[in-house]
This record gives sequence, C-alpha cells and structure tokens, in this order.
Amino acid sequence: MDILFINGSPNKDGNTAGLAKELLKNKEYRTLNLVDYKLYSYGQDYPDDQFDEILNEMKKADIIVIGSPLYWHSMSGAARNLLDRSYGTVTSEMLGGKKLYFLFQGASPTKEQLAAGDYTMGRYAGLYGMEYMGMATTAQEAAKLAAGI
Repeated sequence: MDILFINGSPNKDGNTAGLAKELLKNKEYRTLNLVDYKLYSYGQDYPDDQFDEILNEMKKADIIVIGSPLYWHSMSGAARNLLDRSYGTVTSEMLGGKKLYFLFQGASPTKEQLAAGDYTMGRYAGLYGMEYMGMATTAQEAAKLAAGI
C-alpha cells in the first residue's frame, strides 16, 4: 500500500506534519512538501510549474493524506492551489478508487471553519472518484482515523 502525505504547510516539521505522524503511526509513507514545488495559481502557465510532478505522485498512491494549517479562516494557499489546479486537469480515471484523508489544524479554529474545510475536501474527493475517509484536527481524531488505514 502506497501512502502519500501532501504537506500544505510552509513548515515541513510543524504541527501539520506532526498530525500526519499520528495518523500514519507505524505506517510507511512518503511526504511531499508543497513548499518545495512551484505550484502556480489556476489559469497561470509557466514553464517551471510542477503541478504535473505532484499529480504523478498522487497517481502512484493508494492513500492520499492532505494536510494544512488553518490560515486566515481557511486552508493554506499551497493546499488551496493544489485543489484549484486539479480542476479541468484531473479526472476520476487518474485518482478514482484512492482513499483521501484531510488533516486540518490550527490554534483556535471555529466549528464553521472546520466544517468548511471538511466539506471542501469531501467535494474534492467526490469530484475525482476518491473515497473521503474524513478529517482530523487533533491527535486524538487522527488516532481514530488511523484505525481505518
């Protein structure tokens, strides 16, 4: 089973990565730090864009875990860019059948902010034929979700 953790935090070893370690405890997984890639905004066309490299890594995985800190009432810009860039490029044939987990952490998120993140990731999974396995915002929630991996 190939597990890919996509870290949407600019801090490679921060709280988002820590939540992934809890979710994926005792599992082998690869980490893709979005901060290491040039991922331009939707509608932009630059020769050094690396969206295709990220997508190729997603295609290889059986399980995809996307993690993001909660910034300005939503997910990080890097994570949002990944979702936005998928539109019109990604198909259910590319990602269909994969399991998707979402890690979303912040200092004091509101229930509305968390609900919006959970909704967005559920819709993203559904659009591309993935099975949305849920969201974890704490180590305890991550440990519960880990039982399904």
